[in-house]
Amino acid sequence: MTSENASPGTAPAPPLPAEAERHASWLELFFDLIAVAGVAQLAHLLHGVPGADDLGFYCLLYLAFWTAWMCFTTYGNVAADKVRTRTVLIGMFGLAVMAAAVPEVRTEHARAFALAYVLVRVLASRFWQGRGEVLADWPVAQLSLGVVPWIVSVWAEAPTRYWLWTAGLAVDLGLTFALSRNRILARAQEEWEERAAEHERQPRPRPTAARFDARHLDERLGLFTLIVIGESVALTVEASSEANWTSRLGSMAVGSFVLLLALWALAVRRSCGVPLLGFGVLAPRFALPLHCVTTGALGALAASLGGAVEHVEEQLPAGMRWLMCGSVAVFLSVGVVAGVVSGRGTRWALGAGVPVVVVPILLGAFAGRGSPAVLAWALVAVARWPWLYEKLVVRSSP
Repeated sequence: MTSENASPGTAPAPPLPAEAERHASWLELFFDLIAVAGVAQLAHLLHGVPGADDLGFYCLLYLAFWTAWMCFTTYGNVAADKVRTRTVLIGMFGLAVMAAAVPEVRTEHARAFALAYVLVRVLASRFWQGRGEVLADWPVAQLSLGVVPWIVSVWAEAPTRYWLWTAGLAVDLGLTFALSRNRILARAQEEWEERAAEHERQPRPRPTAARFDARHLDERLGLFTLIVIGESVALTVEASSEANWTSRLGSMAVGSFVLLLALWALAVRRSCGVPLLGFGVLAPRFALPLHCVTTGALGALAASLGGAVEHVEEQLPAGMRWLMCGSVAVFLSVGVVAGVVSGRGTRWALGAGVPVVVVPILLGAFAGRGSPAVLAWALVAVARWPWLYEKLVVRSSP
């Protein structure tokens, strides 16, 4: 978390001392599993040969899921041992309803999805009422303006309802990035002073900035990413179990597994010293969206790998090929951004960063005639390039 006088783009303050360090609770892990179940449901929206509309719809719903999850994640991070189990369980139920509504979200279950989202957001925001704390580093958890379009969408039809959902999320993210941390805190204190002037007795304490437990939040982000990677493996295994077991299928299955393993090494183990998730390098309001992008890309990659298994004996459709290559490019581009911000330097950015973004795009454009298995192994080489560059170029330099 940044200090009160720091700019919104600076790195957060050092984490809590080792003696105060805590880990994700069983309740938080259970909550994450429910959220990732929704991610698995969303991945099914990209099955078949997804078009631009399918991808846009996936991004919209994934951002809604992730935002709802993050509101409760920040709640648990700040509340610590004061978390109300009943509140979290109701939030889990709301996320479960959102996940269950995904298969028919374009038709009869759209209203259920919207109402469940509103429930989760309102429930999460109630925690901050009366605490005298302002979550200035991630104000989405406290803001309610972006929920209004979701409420209105209950009476709207498609495609108007989708534009209302988009508007609600845009309002939340727009205010998060437009309002600086100091401005949010100063505004809350001004309102408190105005109320104090009107009443002789002020029932609420003077607002202060809520403090993130950096290590705990970092662990939650990593665990969520790990579970999403596990769901990607599960979807690939499911697709493989229903296909004819041939040598091409074997090569594709192994290549998919190794690709996910390489991405796991970058995201969770943080090989090459690159903080892929960005937390600890960037302020939370900039680092947390990177987590949304990386896990969303992993969910899309899971769908594309499952589709590639189904087409393993033929050429991969262009839409599915672009989804696979684009997902890897987006995932790795976050690592490049985080690496540059953490001070890896221009040489590293050009030597290790540019190839992992450009090569997948080239593969998406020109690898149409190759088999899906060959494409998967080519992406494995791309994902392993930062490690190879580190080993052969950086460490061998005088």
